[in-house]
Amino acid sequence: MSIFRPYLITHIYLNKELNLPKLDVDQKGNYLVFWWQNIALGQIFIEPDYLISQQEYYEKVIVAITPAINWYSKKTDFTANQWKVWLQSQMHKDLSDWMNNLFRRWTSAEVPERVQVSVVVCTRNRAPYLKKCLKMLQELSCQPEEIVVVDNASTDSATKEVVKSFDGVKYIKESREGLDFARNTGILNATFSVVAFVDDDVLVHPLWLHQVWETFHDPHTAAMTGLVIASKLDTEAQMIFEKYWSFNRGYVDIIYDSNFFTSTLSKGPPVWEIGAGANMAFRKSVFDQVGLFNELLDVGAAGCNGDSEMWYRILSNGHSIHYNPRAVVYHEHRKDMKGLKKQIFYYMRGFTAAALIQQKQNNQAGYNAHLLKVLPKYYLKVLKRGFPYYSFQYQTLKDELRGIFSGLVFHFKHRN
Repeated sequence: MSIFRPYLITHIYLNKELNLPKLDVDQKGNYLVFWWQNIALGQIFIEPDYLISQQEYYEKVIVAITPAINWYSKKTDFTANQWKVWLQSQMHKDLSDWMNNLFRRWTSAEVPERVQVSVVVCTRNRAPYLKKCLKMLQELSCQPEEIVVVDNASTDSATKEVVKSFDGVKYIKESREGLDFARNTGILNATFSVVAFVDDDVLVHPLWLHQVWETFHDPHTAAMTGLVIASKLDTEAQMIFEKYWSFNRGYVDIIYDSNFFTSTLSKGPPVWEIGAGANMAFRKSVFDQVGLFNELLDVGAAGCNGDSEMWYRILSNGHSIHYNPRAVVYHEHRKDMKGLKKQIFYYMRGFTAAALIQQKQNNQAGYNAHLLKVLPKYYLKVLKRGFPYYSFQYQTLKDELRGIFSGLVFHFKHRN
Protein backbone atom coordinates (compact mmCIF):
# COMPACT_ATOMS: atom_id res chain seq x y z
CA MET A 1 0.00 0.00 0.00
CA SER A 2 1.51 3.31 -1.10
CA ILE A 3 2.07 6.08 1.43
CA PHE A 4 0.43 9.38 0.62
CA ARG A 5 2.76 12.31 0.23
CA PRO A 6 1.50 15.87 0.78
CA TYR A 7 1.09 18.44 -1.97
CA LEU A 8 2.42 21.94 -1.49
CA ILE A 9 0.16 24.71 -2.79
CA THR A 10 1.87 27.59 -4.58
CA HIS A 11 0.05 30.61 -6.02
CA ILE A 12 2.00 31.93 -9.01
CA TYR A 13 1.40 35.46 -10.29
CA LEU A 14 2.41 35.42 -13.94
CA ASN A 15 2.37 39.23 -14.03
CA LYS A 16 5.37 39.09 -11.68
CA GLU A 17 7.28 35.94 -12.66
CA LEU A 18 7.34 33.71 -15.74
CA ASN A 19 10.17 31.37 -14.83
CA LEU A 20 9.62 27.93 -13.36
CA PRO A 21 9.51 28.55 -9.60
CA LYS A 22 11.74 26.64 -7.25
CA LEU A 23 9.65 23.64 -6.17
CA ASP A 24 10.15 21.29 -3.26
CA VAL A 25 9.68 17.89 -4.93
CA ASP A 26 11.45 15.71 -2.35
CA GLN A 27 8.73 13.33 -1.19
CA LYS A 28 6.14 15.99 -2.02
CA GLY A 29 3.79 16.86 -4.84
CA ASN A 30 3.00 20.38 -5.99
CA TYR A 31 -0.29 22.08 -6.75
CA LEU A 32 0.22 25.30 -8.69
CA VAL A 33 -2.48 27.93 -9.16
CA PHE A 34 -1.83 30.60 -11.79
CA TRP A 35 -2.99 34.22 -11.57
CA TRP A 36 -2.77 37.45 -13.49
CA GLN A 37 -3.01 40.08 -10.77
CA ASN A 38 -6.27 39.26 -8.93
CA ILE A 39 -7.69 36.93 -11.60
CA ALA A 40 -7.18 33.19 -11.15
CA LEU A 41 -6.54 31.51 -14.51
CA GLY A 42 -5.86 27.80 -14.00
CA GLN A 43 -3.99 25.10 -12.13
CA ILE A 44 -1.72 22.08 -12.51
CA PHE A 45 -0.72 19.15 -10.31
CA ILE A 46 2.87 17.90 -10.34
CA GLU A 47 3.40 14.44 -8.89
CA PRO A 48 5.81 13.86 -5.97
CA ASP A 49 9.51 13.55 -6.89
CA TYR A 50 8.83 14.65 -10.47
CA LEU A 51 11.43 17.04 -11.85
CA ILE A 52 9.69 19.21 -14.41
CA SER A 53 11.74 21.03 -17.05
CA GLN A 54 11.33 24.70 -17.90
CA GLN A 55 9.90 23.83 -21.34
CA GLU A 56 7.43 21.30 -19.95
CA TYR A 57 6.39 23.81 -17.30
CA TYR A 58 5.53 26.40 -19.96
CA GLU A 59 3.59 23.80 -21.94
CA LYS A 60 1.56 22.83 -18.89
CA VAL A 61 0.92 26.46 -17.95
CA ILE A 62 -0.39 27.19 -21.46
CA VAL A 63 -2.73 24.18 -21.37
CA ALA A 64 -3.96 25.15 -17.89
CA ILE A 65 -4.74 28.81 -18.60
CA THR A 66 -5.83 28.69 -22.26
CA PRO A 67 -9.56 28.12 -21.48
CA ALA A 68 -9.63 31.20 -19.26
CA ILE A 69 -7.59 33.32 -21.71
CA ASN A 70 -9.94 32.29 -24.53
CA TRP A 71 -12.99 33.26 -22.47
CA TYR A 72 -11.63 36.70 -21.57
CA SER A 73 -10.46 37.19 -25.17
CA LYS A 74 -13.97 36.61 -26.52
CA LYS A 75 -15.33 39.18 -24.10
CA THR A 76 -12.87 41.82 -25.31
CA ASP A 77 -12.35 40.87 -29.00
CA PHE A 78 -8.71 39.98 -28.37
CA THR A 79 -7.95 37.25 -30.91
CA ALA A 80 -4.15 37.09 -30.93
CA ASN A 81 -2.35 33.92 -29.80
CA GLN A 82 1.10 35.50 -29.53
CA TRP A 83 0.80 35.39 -25.75
CA LYS A 84 1.87 31.73 -25.83
CA VAL A 85 5.08 32.62 -27.67
CA TRP A 86 5.73 35.58 -25.39
CA LEU A 87 5.27 33.39 -22.32
CA GLN A 88 7.61 30.64 -23.54
CA SER A 89 10.18 33.19 -24.72
CA GLN A 90 9.91 35.15 -21.45
CA MET A 91 9.06 38.33 -23.35
CA HIS A 92 7.76 40.05 -20.23
CA LYS A 93 6.89 43.45 -21.70
CA ASP A 94 4.95 42.12 -24.70
CA LEU A 95 3.08 39.63 -22.55
CA SER A 96 2.36 42.18 -19.81
CA ASP A 97 1.07 44.79 -22.25
CA TRP A 98 -1.26 42.28 -23.91
CA MET A 99 -2.48 40.70 -20.67
CA ASN A 100 -3.03 44.03 -18.95
CA ASN A 101 -5.15 45.19 -21.88
CA LEU A 102 -7.01 41.87 -21.90
CA PHE A 103 -7.92 42.10 -18.22
CA ARG A 104 -8.33 45.88 -17.99
CA ARG A 105 -12.11 45.61 -17.81
CA TRP A 106 -11.87 43.39 -14.72
CA THR A 107 -8.90 44.99 -12.97
CA SER A 108 -9.32 48.73 -13.49
CA ALA A 109 -12.68 49.20 -11.78
CA GLU A 110 -12.61 51.41 -8.72
CA VAL A 111 -13.14 49.36 -5.59
CA PRO A 112 -15.58 51.01 -3.17
CA GLU A 113 -14.74 50.98 0.50
CA ARG A 114 -18.17 49.54 1.44
CA VAL A 115 -21.06 48.02 -0.48
CA GLN A 116 -24.68 47.36 0.42
CA VAL A 117 -24.42 43.62 0.91
CA SER A 118 -25.39 41.54 3.94
CA VAL A 119 -22.81 38.82 4.62
CA VAL A 120 -24.24 35.89 6.59
CA VAL A 121 -22.01 33.48 8.51
CA CYS A 122 -23.74 30.39 9.92
CA THR A 123 -21.78 28.74 12.70
CA ARG A 124 -22.07 26.21 15.51
CA ASN A 125 -19.54 25.56 18.30
CA ARG A 126 -16.65 26.84 16.17
CA ALA A 127 -15.63 30.02 17.94
CA PRO A 128 -11.93 29.95 16.88
CA TYR A 129 -12.90 29.57 13.21
CA LEU A 130 -15.51 32.30 13.52
CA LYS A 131 -13.05 34.74 15.09
CA LYS A 132 -10.63 34.26 12.21
CA CYS A 133 -13.44 34.58 9.67
CA LEU A 134 -14.81 37.83 11.12
CA LYS A 135 -11.33 39.33 11.31
CA MET A 136 -10.83 38.65 7.61
CA LEU A 137 -14.23 40.04 6.66
CA GLN A 138 -13.44 43.29 8.45
CA GLU A 139 -10.11 43.53 6.63
CA LEU A 140 -11.51 43.14 3.10
CA SER A 141 -10.55 45.74 0.52
CA CYS A 142 -14.29 46.17 -0.01
CA GLN A 143 -16.33 45.65 3.15
CA PRO A 144 -20.01 44.77 3.62
CA GLU A 145 -22.43 47.20 5.17
CA GLU A 146 -23.66 44.35 7.35
CA ILE A 147 -22.31 41.11 8.81
CA VAL A 148 -24.84 38.73 10.35
CA VAL A 149 -23.64 35.80 12.47
CA VAL A 150 -26.26 33.11 12.98
CA ASP A 151 -25.42 31.01 16.04
CA ASN A 152 -26.96 27.67 15.14
CA ALA A 153 -27.76 25.98 18.46
CA SER A 154 -24.27 26.28 19.93
CA THR A 155 -23.96 24.53 23.27
CA ASP A 156 -22.01 27.32 24.97
CA SER A 157 -21.65 31.11 24.86
CA ALA A 158 -18.30 31.20 23.05
CA THR A 159 -19.84 32.17 19.70
CA LYS A 160 -21.71 35.09 21.24
CA GLU A 161 -18.59 36.26 23.05
CA VAL A 162 -16.59 36.24 19.80
CA VAL A 163 -19.24 38.34 18.05
CA LYS A 164 -19.24 40.84 20.94
CA SER A 165 -15.54 41.46 20.33
CA PHE A 166 -16.23 42.78 16.80
CA ASP A 167 -17.89 46.16 16.36
CA GLY A 168 -20.98 46.28 14.17
CA VAL A 169 -21.49 42.54 13.75
CA LYS A 170 -25.09 41.42 14.25
CA TYR A 171 -25.61 38.31 16.41
CA ILE A 172 -28.72 36.12 15.92
CA LYS A 173 -29.42 32.97 17.90
CA GLU A 174 -31.16 30.12 16.03
CA SER A 175 -32.04 27.39 18.50
CA ARG A 176 -33.19 24.84 15.91
CA GLU A 177 -30.20 22.75 14.89
CA GLY A 178 -29.75 22.57 11.12
CA LEU A 179 -27.83 24.58 8.54
CA ASP A 180 -30.91 25.57 6.54
CA PHE A 181 -32.68 26.81 9.65
CA ALA A 182 -29.63 29.02 10.17
CA ARG A 183 -29.51 30.15 6.54
CA ASN A 184 -33.17 31.11 6.58
CA THR A 185 -32.76 33.01 9.85
CA GLY A 186 -29.86 34.87 8.25
CA ILE A 187 -31.95 35.81 5.22
CA LEU A 188 -34.85 37.02 7.35
CA ASN A 189 -32.52 39.19 9.43
CA ALA A 190 -30.52 40.59 6.50
CA THR A 191 -31.08 44.26 5.73
CA PHE A 192 -29.71 44.65 2.22
CA SER A 193 -30.85 43.51 -1.22
CA VAL A 194 -27.91 41.13 -1.77
CA VAL A 195 -27.26 38.36 0.76
CA ALA A 196 -23.89 36.59 0.60
CA PHE A 197 -23.07 33.42 2.50
CA VAL A 198 -19.58 32.38 3.53
CA ASP A 199 -18.57 29.41 5.68
CA ASP A 200 -16.81 30.11 8.96
CA ASP A 201 -13.84 27.92 7.96
CA VAL A 202 -12.89 29.57 4.67
CA LEU A 203 -10.23 32.17 3.92
CA VAL A 204 -11.61 35.04 1.85
CA HIS A 205 -9.76 36.82 -0.96
CA PRO A 206 -9.49 40.58 -0.27
CA LEU A 207 -11.62 41.39 -3.34
CA TRP A 208 -14.20 38.62 -2.81
CA LEU A 209 -17.05 40.91 -1.76
CA HIS A 210 -16.35 43.42 -4.50
CA GLN A 211 -16.73 40.65 -7.05
CA VAL A 212 -19.94 39.41 -5.40
CA TRP A 213 -21.36 42.94 -5.50
CA GLU A 214 -20.36 43.47 -9.14
CA THR A 215 -21.99 40.19 -10.19
CA PHE A 216 -25.40 41.57 -9.22
CA HIS A 217 -25.00 44.62 -11.45
CA ASP A 218 -26.57 42.36 -14.07
CA PRO A 219 -30.33 42.64 -13.34
CA HIS A 220 -30.89 39.12 -14.71
CA THR A 221 -28.69 37.54 -12.02
CA ALA A 222 -30.72 36.10 -9.15
CA ALA A 223 -27.88 34.18 -7.51
CA MET A 224 -24.19 33.56 -7.87
CA THR A 225 -21.43 31.19 -6.80
CA GLY A 226 -17.69 31.70 -6.80
CA LEU A 227 -14.37 29.91 -7.06
CA VAL A 228 -13.32 27.76 -4.09
CA ILE A 229 -9.62 26.86 -4.00
CA ALA A 230 -8.14 24.31 -1.59
CA SER A 231 -6.09 25.94 1.16
CA LYS A 232 -4.25 22.75 2.18
CA LEU A 233 -3.51 19.37 0.61
CA ASP A 234 -1.51 17.86 3.44
CA THR A 235 -3.37 14.56 3.81
CA GLU A 236 -4.74 11.78 1.66
CA ALA A 237 -8.31 12.71 2.66
CA GLN A 238 -7.82 16.30 1.52
CA MET A 239 -6.34 15.19 -1.79
CA ILE A 240 -9.15 12.70 -2.45
CA PHE A 241 -11.70 15.42 -1.84
CA GLU A 242 -9.96 17.91 -4.11
CA LYS A 243 -9.48 15.43 -6.94
CA TYR A 244 -12.91 13.79 -6.87
CA TRP A 245 -15.31 16.00 -4.87
CA SER A 246 -13.82 19.44 -5.36
CA PHE A 247 -15.71 22.70 -4.77
CA ASN A 248 -13.59 24.22 -7.54
CA ARG A 249 -15.77 24.79 -10.63
CA GLY A 250 -13.05 26.17 -12.85
CA TYR A 251 -11.70 29.51 -13.99
CA VAL A 252 -14.28 30.53 -16.60
CA ASP A 253 -17.59 32.34 -16.03
CA ILE A 254 -20.70 30.20 -16.53
CA ILE A 255 -24.28 31.43 -16.76
CA TYR A 256 -26.89 28.90 -15.70
CA ASP A 257 -30.27 29.96 -17.05
CA SER A 258 -33.52 28.65 -18.51
CA ASN A 259 -31.64 27.19 -21.49
CA PHE A 260 -29.48 25.13 -19.15
CA PHE A 261 -32.54 24.05 -17.18
CA THR A 262 -34.70 23.00 -20.12
CA SER A 263 -31.86 21.32 -22.03
CA THR A 264 -30.98 19.11 -19.04
CA LEU A 265 -34.46 18.58 -17.60
CA SER A 266 -35.03 15.13 -19.09
CA LYS A 267 -31.88 13.81 -17.40
CA GLY A 268 -32.27 15.82 -14.21
CA PRO A 269 -30.52 19.22 -14.21
CA PRO A 270 -27.07 18.74 -12.57
CA VAL A 271 -27.53 21.70 -10.24
CA TRP A 272 -24.85 20.30 -7.90
CA GLU A 273 -22.31 21.45 -10.52
CA ILE A 274 -23.23 25.12 -10.08
CA GLY A 275 -20.99 25.76 -7.08
CA ALA A 276 -20.65 25.37 -3.34
CA GLY A 277 -22.56 26.77 -0.39
CA ALA A 278 -19.24 27.89 1.06
CA ASN A 279 -19.23 30.74 -1.49
CA MET A 280 -22.65 31.85 -2.74
CA ALA A 281 -24.91 34.90 -2.80
CA PHE A 282 -28.51 35.76 -3.67
CA ARG A 283 -30.65 38.68 -4.60
CA LYS A 284 -32.87 38.79 -1.52
CA SER A 285 -36.04 39.37 -3.55
CA VAL A 286 -35.71 35.96 -5.21
CA PHE A 287 -36.70 34.28 -1.94
CA ASP A 288 -40.07 36.02 -2.09
CA GLN A 289 -40.77 34.09 -5.28
CA VAL A 290 -39.11 30.70 -4.77
CA GLY A 291 -39.24 30.42 -0.97
CA LEU A 292 -36.51 29.89 1.61
CA PHE A 293 -34.09 26.98 1.95
CA ASN A 294 -35.66 23.54 2.39
CA GLU A 295 -35.12 22.73 6.07
CA LEU A 296 -35.32 18.98 5.44
CA LEU A 297 -31.91 19.22 3.80
CA ASP A 298 -28.36 19.92 4.98
CA VAL A 299 -26.74 19.51 8.39
CA GLY A 300 -29.19 18.46 11.06
CA ALA A 301 -31.52 16.73 8.58
CA ALA A 302 -30.80 14.93 5.29
CA GLY A 303 -27.18 16.06 5.43
CA CYS A 304 -26.47 18.17 2.35
CA ASN A 305 -27.68 19.77 -0.90
CA GLY A 306 -29.90 22.53 0.45
CA ASP A 307 -27.89 24.92 -1.73
CA SER A 308 -28.30 22.93 -4.96
CA GLU A 309 -32.01 22.37 -4.31
CA MET A 310 -32.36 26.14 -3.96
CA TRP A 311 -30.53 26.65 -7.25
CA TYR A 312 -32.95 24.17 -8.85
CA ARG A 313 -35.95 26.22 -7.71
CA ILE A 314 -34.36 29.46 -8.87
CA LEU A 315 -33.71 28.03 -12.34
CA SER A 316 -37.13 26.38 -12.57
CA ASN A 317 -38.66 29.81 -11.98
CA GLY A 318 -36.84 31.24 -14.98
CA HIS A 319 -34.00 33.07 -13.19
CA SER A 320 -30.26 33.00 -13.89
CA ILE A 321 -27.30 31.99 -11.70
CA HIS A 322 -23.80 33.29 -12.45
CA TYR A 323 -20.67 31.34 -11.58
CA ASN A 324 -18.03 34.04 -11.18
CA PRO A 325 -14.48 32.66 -10.70
CA ARG A 326 -13.17 36.10 -9.72
CA ALA A 327 -15.02 35.81 -6.39
CA VAL A 328 -12.51 33.62 -4.57
CA VAL A 329 -12.39 31.86 -1.21
CA TYR A 330 -10.02 29.19 0.10
CA HIS A 331 -11.39 26.10 1.81
CA GLU A 332 -9.68 23.67 4.19
CA HIS A 333 -10.96 20.17 3.46
CA ARG A 334 -11.44 17.43 6.07
CA LYS A 335 -8.02 16.22 7.20
CA ASP A 336 -8.71 12.59 8.17
CA MET A 337 -10.40 9.70 6.39
CA LYS A 338 -13.01 9.32 9.12
CA GLY A 339 -14.14 12.92 8.62
CA LEU A 340 -14.07 12.59 4.82
CA LYS A 341 -16.13 9.39 4.85
CA LYS A 342 -18.73 11.00 7.10
CA GLN A 343 -18.85 14.04 4.83
CA ILE A 344 -19.27 11.93 1.67
CA PHE A 345 -21.98 9.82 3.33
CA TYR A 346 -24.00 12.97 4.05
CA TYR A 347 -23.27 14.39 0.59
CA MET A 348 -24.81 11.34 -1.07
CA ARG A 349 -27.67 11.14 1.43
CA GLY A 350 -28.52 14.79 0.82
CA PHE A 351 -27.98 14.46 -2.92
CA THR A 352 -30.48 11.59 -3.10
CA ALA A 353 -33.09 13.30 -0.94
CA ALA A 354 -32.74 16.57 -2.88
CA ALA A 355 -33.02 14.78 -6.25
CA LEU A 356 -36.30 13.17 -5.19
CA ILE A 357 -37.62 16.48 -3.86
CA GLN A 358 -36.73 18.12 -7.18
CA GLN A 359 -38.41 15.28 -9.07
CA LYS A 360 -41.58 15.90 -7.10
CA GLN A 361 -41.49 19.59 -8.05
CA ASN A 362 -41.45 18.73 -11.76
CA ASN A 363 -42.45 15.26 -12.93
CA GLN A 364 -40.66 15.84 -16.24
CA ALA A 365 -37.30 15.98 -14.48
CA GLY A 366 -35.18 12.88 -14.99
CA TYR A 367 -33.95 12.38 -11.44
CA ASN A 368 -35.76 9.06 -10.94
CA ALA A 369 -34.00 7.64 -13.99
CA HIS A 370 -30.71 9.10 -12.76
CA LEU A 371 -31.06 7.38 -9.39
CA LEU A 372 -32.45 4.08 -10.68
CA LYS A 373 -30.46 3.65 -13.91
CA VAL A 374 -27.50 6.01 -14.25
CA LEU A 375 -26.09 5.68 -10.71
CA PRO A 376 -26.28 1.85 -10.54
CA LYS A 377 -24.40 1.55 -13.86
CA TYR A 378 -21.84 4.08 -12.68
CA TYR A 379 -21.21 2.33 -9.38
CA LEU A 380 -20.92 -1.09 -11.02
CA LYS A 381 -18.11 0.31 -13.16
CA VAL A 382 -16.47 1.95 -10.16
CA LEU A 383 -16.67 -1.26 -8.11
CA LYS A 384 -14.96 -3.17 -10.92
CA ARG A 385 -12.35 -0.47 -11.44
CA GLY A 386 -11.39 -0.34 -7.76
CA PHE A 387 -11.30 -4.11 -7.18
CA PRO A 388 -9.73 -5.66 -5.17
CA TYR A 389 -7.88 -3.08 -3.07
CA TYR A 390 -10.26 -0.10 -3.14
CA SER A 391 -7.50 2.34 -2.30
CA PHE A 392 -7.33 6.14 -2.60
CA GLN A 393 -10.65 7.49 -3.99
CA TYR A 394 -12.30 4.06 -3.72
CA GLN A 395 -12.07 4.17 0.07
CA THR A 396 -15.32 6.16 0.23
CA LEU A 397 -17.33 3.79 -1.98
CA LYS A 398 -19.09 2.08 0.91
CA ASP A 399 -20.04 5.45 2.39
CA GLU A 400 -21.32 6.74 -0.95
CA LEU A 401 -23.59 3.72 -1.39
CA ARG A 402 -24.76 3.88 2.22
CA GLY A 403 -25.53 7.57 1.73
CA ILE A 404 -27.67 6.91 -1.36
CA PHE A 405 -29.67 4.22 0.44
CA SER A 406 -30.03 6.42 3.53
CA GLY A 407 -31.23 9.30 1.35
CA LEU A 408 -33.93 7.10 -0.17
CA VAL A 409 -35.11 6.05 3.28
CA PHE A 410 -35.02 9.64 4.55
CA HIS A 411 -37.05 10.93 1.61
CA PHE A 412 -39.78 8.34 1.85
CA LYS A 413 -39.99 8.82 5.59
CA HIS A 414 -40.53 12.59 5.11
CA ARG A 415 -42.18 12.61 1.67
CA ASN A 416 -45.37 14.24 3.00
